[in-house]
Amino acid sequence: MFLTISTTGTVDRPATDLGFLLHKHPDKAQRFSTSHGTAHVFYPEATPERCTAALLLEVDPVALVRRGRGKGAAGGSVHPSLAQYVNDRPYAASSLLAVALGSVFSSALKGQCKARPELVGQPLPLRLEVPALPARGGAELVVRLFEPLGWTVTAEPIPLDEHFPEWGDSRYVRLVLEGELRLSEALRQLYVLLPVLDDAKHYWVASDEVEKLVRSGEGWLASHPEQQLITRRFLARRWSLTQEALERLELVRLAEADDTEAEDLDNAVTDAPDTDPDTDTDTDPDTDPDTDTDPEAGPTADPDATGTTSGAESGDGPQGLPESAERPVSLAVHRREAILAALRAAGASRVLDLGCGEGRLVAALLKDVRFTEVVGVDVSVRALRIAARRLRLDRMSERQAARVRLFQGSLAYTDGRLKGYDAAVLSEVIEHLDLPRLPALEYAVFGAARPATVVVTTPNVEYNVRWESLPAGRVRHADHRFEWTREEFRRWAREVAERHAYTVDFRPVGPEDPEVGPPTQMAVFHQAQPAPGRTPTESATPGRTPTEPTTTATDAPTDPATPKETAA
Repeated sequence: MFLTISTTGTVDRPATDLGFLLHKHPDKAQRFSTSHGTAHVFYPEATPERCTAALLLEVDPVALVRRGRGKGAAGGSVHPSLAQYVNDRPYAASSLLAVALGSVFSSALKGQCKARPELVGQPLPLRLEVPALPARGGAELVVRLFEPLGWTVTAEPIPLDEHFPEWGDSRYVRLVLEGELRLSEALRQLYVLLPVLDDAKHYWVASDEVEKLVRSGEGWLASHPEQQLITRRFLARRWSLTQEALERLELVRLAEADDTEAEDLDNAVTDAPDTDPDTDTDTDPDTDPDTDTDPEAGPTADPDATGTTSGAESGDGPQGLPESAERPVSLAVHRREAILAALRAAGASRVLDLGCGEGRLVAALLKDVRFTEVVGVDVSVRALRIAARRLRLDRMSERQAARVRLFQGSLAYTDGRLKGYDAAVLSEVIEHLDLPRLPALEYAVFGAARPATVVVTTPNVEYNVRWESLPAGRVRHADHRFEWTREEFRRWAREVAERHAYTVDFRPVGPEDPEVGPPTQMAVFHQAQPAPGRTPTESATPGRTPTEPTTTATDAPTDPATPKETAA
């Protein structure tokens, strides 16, 4: 099993710099033990003009059998009784060579070079050659995998027997890749694509392989046209792992488009473990002063309930919220009931929950049979995973499961999947976006998706003075980019309605204070006429955002951040 890596040099950069990047001295031949044999690294040529490093992997067939993967490693090419002893593992590049790459050139794969750190980020003229590469899918697939990455690809099929050409070609190719790339990137691509082409890993694929794939695919896999095939094969066609990896890669793609970190997008879930999928808790101080611990707390038996309960008017609960005879009714419950009432009044049956977070509103919608289709959308993979557990999607009846879908998406971009719905809900979402990004969300929802009804809720910053646990000048959640007064919110909502041919009315959510208003404010938009055919630039103008929101320097980040669509 053989791989060569070659580069050419210039006056300013000798080709032997390759030795620094690989952490292997050109004047030495080195040996490394691997789990299935011995890896040798040596340099057939090493001059300032041209340098070639070679990796030769000697596979020990007995070690392969002893580790229990010899049978499967043959990929079904020979009879099972012989597969442990008669296979192509010692000769053809496969997952064995990929593992050796990760072991022998680990620092190069990570892009680390303490001796010459300036070399790491420099593209090099590279030539990679693998004399025998198994390619399930043929030379055409090899080209489809490597060409989008910037390589000039030569994939020559190897005949079964050159003396008998009528026998045709084998499934092996001689691979030559030529291009100008960073060495670390080239090695990571090989690490992923060698076992993908072989399609027969020699070891058991577990959940840690997802992390390996995402890490090695950084910078290229998220946008690769064959992403699904690569992911499926790398993870040995294990459906659950493939889905997890595709979700992670989509998050990476969105983060790359927004020039931010994926972790900054996937922030809808707190670090505290979600120990009970039925526990309806909120970490946002918007609901934290009276924790929403029971999704059934407060609603009446009437499906048209508007958010009040018996005794709710008679007294004040913690932090000034109303309290029933038995327990306080949290603001989160008030908010959900107000949203449900607005959707019922609009006659909506197919509803989008945009920024669905951990699925509390989705669960409430599914309890009402008048909502025939409920779709939860969030940019956070972790939040969607918790939502799936909370909703018990894996244990739903077929009829109930047909009513609900969860998928990943960013509200900063138009998405054809959002079109054609009766209503959309943005519950505690807009305040998680930086103000310059609001026009993008506005167009994606009101200009492109255009549901007949849109319900938007957001905190009323004027009410913050009523929270005893909230220090003066602080917003209700660390991730809130702003919190609006009633006038600021209404100005924004009216301008959105005017730009996109909607009407809008405003409703209080929670107990309304005569001086500072309700804790949450809600706008209900109704489509006034068919889409006027405006373009995104005509419909959403960044310069028309409302006045600067009330916040403090300690609560608002200094740098514009990625949109956080998930409700706190």
